[in-house]
Amino acid sequence: MSAIQYEKNADNIIILTLDSPNQSANTMNGDFRVALENIVSKLKSETDITGIIFKSAKKTFFAGGDLDELIQAQPEQAPEFFDMIQKMKAEFRYIETLGVPVVAALNGTALGGGWEIALGCHYRIALNDPKAKFGLPEVTLGLLPGGGGVVRMVRLLGLQNAFPFLMEGKQFGVDKAKSLGLIHDTAETAEELFDKAIAWVKANPKSQQPFDVKGYKIPGGTPSSPQVAQVLAIAPAMLRDKTKGCYPAPEAIMAAAVEGAQVDVDTALTIESRYFTFLATGQISKNMIGTFWHGLNAIKSGASRPKDVAKWQATKVGVLGAGMMGAGIAYSTAIKGIQVVLKDISTEAAEKGKAYSQKLLDKRVSQGRMTAEKRDQILSLIHPTASNEDLQGCDLIIEAVFENQELKAKVTQEAEQHLVNGGVMASNTSTLPISGLAKASKDAKNFIGLHFFSPVDKMQLVEIIKGKETSAETLAKAYDYVQQIGKTPIVVNDSRGFFTSRVFGTFVQEGLRLLAEGVNPARIEMAALKAGMPVGPLAIQDEVSLTLSEHVTSETRKALQAEGKDLPRSGADDVIHKMIHEFDRKGKAAGAGFYDYPEGGKKHLWDGLSHWKKDTQISEQEMIDRFLFVQSLDTLLCLEEGVLESVVDGNVGSIFGIGFAPWTGGALQFLNQYGLEKALKRANELETQYGERFKAPDLLKQKAQSGEMIQ
Repeated sequence: MSAIQYEKNADNIIILTLDSPNQSANTMNGDFRVALENIVSKLKSETDITGIIFKSAKKTFFAGGDLDELIQAQPEQAPEFFDMIQKMKAEFRYIETLGVPVVAALNGTALGGGWEIALGCHYRIALNDPKAKFGLPEVTLGLLPGGGGVVRMVRLLGLQNAFPFLMEGKQFGVDKAKSLGLIHDTAETAEELFDKAIAWVKANPKSQQPFDVKGYKIPGGTPSSPQVAQVLAIAPAMLRDKTKGCYPAPEAIMAAAVEGAQVDVDTALTIESRYFTFLATGQISKNMIGTFWHGLNAIKSGASRPKDVAKWQATKVGVLGAGMMGAGIAYSTAIKGIQVVLKDISTEAAEKGKAYSQKLLDKRVSQGRMTAEKRDQILSLIHPTASNEDLQGCDLIIEAVFENQELKAKVTQEAEQHLVNGGVMASNTSTLPISGLAKASKDAKNFIGLHFFSPVDKMQLVEIIKGKETSAETLAKAYDYVQQIGKTPIVVNDSRGFFTSRVFGTFVQEGLRLLAEGVNPARIEMAALKAGMPVGPLAIQDEVSLTLSEHVTSETRKALQAEGKDLPRSGADDVIHKMIHEFDRKGKAAGAGFYDYPEGGKKHLWDGLSHWKKDTQISEQEMIDRFLFVQSLDTLLCLEEGVLESVVDGNVGSIFGIGFAPWTGGALQFLNQYGLEKALKRANELETQYGERFKAPDLLKQKAQSGEMIQ
């Protein structure tokens, strides 16, 4: 069966129905390209066409490019890849310039290549579906819209208006598309959608794209217009400040848009194809597609979930502790329609935790993103209390109290007796081993770790930690709950710090070690940003609080000593100790840390850090390597030790939990894309110079020797 069905009706209108065989959604794959070539060949043989309508046989209009194909495009295949893209675009351009009306009947979402097909039509009618999304999200996968999206969006909206949709991948619904003039009409039913498409074709026998009409001017002006030229003079610098040079896609999009706006449509399409080929055959898009598309989809489909356990839904969730974490968990649960009991030592403290949800929901109402009725309905699901009795009937209770084993044991024992039979008891700990915490539970097989990240309402990841006795049923229920509240679960095995806290610690510690070595603190922070980390290690340490880090290190040292092991002191420990006990600077919450926080002003590095400054000579690249290697080698060690069970969880967890440089595709993919032989050599060099924390795990040596990837 062809991916595009061709039908000519009694009015000589050609109806092209998009219907990719063996797929639930339409994509621009090999079948599609063959079908398009055949369609154009048929159209060339027709003599009496009155119009063309694109419609879809799937639930959505069109999903976009075939990412399984794109991830395989290699640099040596660039000429063939470029020719393939140019051929496909020429076929669309033939349809667009036939001189007959061309309509897109959009029955649902059209993203990426799907939106590019729609843009290639003269008139766009959409089904009035609030769930439908349109746009060009390619930049989020390290690509640009390569099917004419850059060229047509710029010509229809103007450079400045098109930039957010192209360079940030902003998606939009039917109403926004109408206000932009990108959707011309809407319909309430599929029948009306098709009838309106037919009617428009009949009413507009001679039609062409507005930008193909002689004398058409790009809205807002071309790059040579004084107003646009003024913006473009600073735009590249502003963009580089955002990307830090780690992301070639936004820069390529800006270049393709600006260059394309100065030439005719066909030349602009060629320019776009060149930039698209450069990105698609490059490594960064492969890193990002591998993790942000394939990796996240694997997790969504339950890659780390026990297969033989029935799907489960939480109906009543207890949250112990109404501080920032507990309040955030309560909000994230209630907003998905689940009843929540928010318990603290006093009703006043619990009410304060509920007020956090009120504040977030009020903001949504004020922005027009939610009705007051919906807000009140969500708030009514959160029951603040000081009584354990109110936890009766919970099928999941999450303890989110301070990181203290005795306190956690106490609240666990008080609360879990109120769980329903087979209910799950979870701890939102970031460092304490789950098997140790499970000792306080009456049934360790129903006990699990659910490590949320702060702020909970914004952070997508939840690290699920299996204790030694955690059952497959409990793991499956925890996985289902995390997905039920719209978050991304990764599954790890028990150990001190688990995966994310442990590896995150290596990044912060490396920054503190550099400071102890006498490196200028501003250079340390900038090197981390240029590595692709979202925030510098000193700024993050302030957010976490120096006292918490000191407490966790002290507890870890005590626990290891009890096992007959030791945690040697480092330059990082000395920095933390001096900051707290000599300079009384404990972090952002205390108003002073590595940064000063002037009231109403912008934070800036504290002048007193000159205490460590020796103007140590170290290159920026050396610091970047230290930041990325110390995290990726420890992540590989987590895989080798069995803390991590899958590469996907390691890559997704490192980006969404730690903020590891997204351009790399994750901490394990960083080593793959670096080249494992080269990575082994670099790790050895770093170990020789800086110590055992850079020691290459045996797994890296094995993979480098065998020529296999870490997968």
